[in-house]
Amino acid sequence: MLHLIIDTDTAGDDAAALLLALKSQDVKVDAVTVNCGNVSFDQEVENALYTVEFAGKGNQVPVYAGCRTPILKNWTTVEEVHGKDGMGNANFPKASKAVENVHAIDAIVGMINDNPGEMTIVELAPMTNLALAIRKDPSIVKKIKHIYFMGGTHNYPGNVTPSAEFNTWVDPDAASIVLGSGIPLTMVGWDITMKYGLLGKDDIDQIRLMGTANSKFFLQISSAEKAYLQKSTGLEGITCPDSITMAIAIDGSIATRTIPRYVMVDNRDGPFRGAISVDDYNIMLKDANVNVVYEADTAKFKKLLFDTLNGS
Repeated sequence: MLHLIIDTDTAGDDAAALLLALKSQDVKVDAVTVNCGNVSFDQEVENALYTVEFAGKGNQVPVYAGCRTPILKNWTTVEEVHGKDGMGNANFPKASKAVENVHAIDAIVGMINDNPGEMTIVELAPMTNLALAIRKDPSIVKKIKHIYFMGGTHNYPGNVTPSAEFNTWVDPDAASIVLGSGIPLTMVGWDITMKYGLLGKDDIDQIRLMGTANSKFFLQISSAEKAYLQKSTGLEGITCPDSITMAIAIDGSIATRTIPRYVMVDNRDGPFRGAISVDDYNIMLKDANVNVVYEADTAKFKKLLFDTLNGS
């Protein structure tokens, strides 16, 4: 059984990734923690609560609110991508489930210390919660089993600046702390999303034909992002960065080519803020700190996603 802490800035694809984990027979989601990022923080918390409840785990999976701002930087939310509510302007009813009365940082530290070597973290958001948990109790570094993170981009344009992906751009200082921590890390970059995690028109039609509650939920929460993608790039489809990251965490065989590399992030202000550098040729002569995913199995990813959406 894979024990997960899922850190999220809950908007459409975060919710889809949560659904993958919450519906998996091979996963126990021990906690969902919420970090600043995609939309207003309180809306992100509400989206996490609603998704956990929608998945039928309202009484089993606690949701913890975390950091409302990055460590040092200012940032802008992206409602234009995900909709004002972060869920494709679906305007779901308010969840009956309540957020826990413990800060996400304390929850992460507590769960890691109580379960040394057992907890895997799937990082779908900027890394503020995780970085400050490490700063609060550095001993957890040796107790975390693994971290899979959606962040950065490798030899591919960014999605918030020409060189940076959104999560690492929002809080590059936090990313720098985590990358330098020594925790086993796997990076699933924006490049993997665009090459292997993009749903096309035929895929969307197939999801629509399923007619299940899960498939309808997915199409609702993805609708604003679908419209934004077509307007900004001309592509007709849905990007699934968080979902393919979660899929790789659940089934490692979906990542077909992964190489240990030394990876660093630019945390300076300016045009390269949040840009990830992967030392492919070992120019820096430093030990690898991240397992970088270079290639993935699109068919396996889609099967996992479609099986979830077609289920109950």
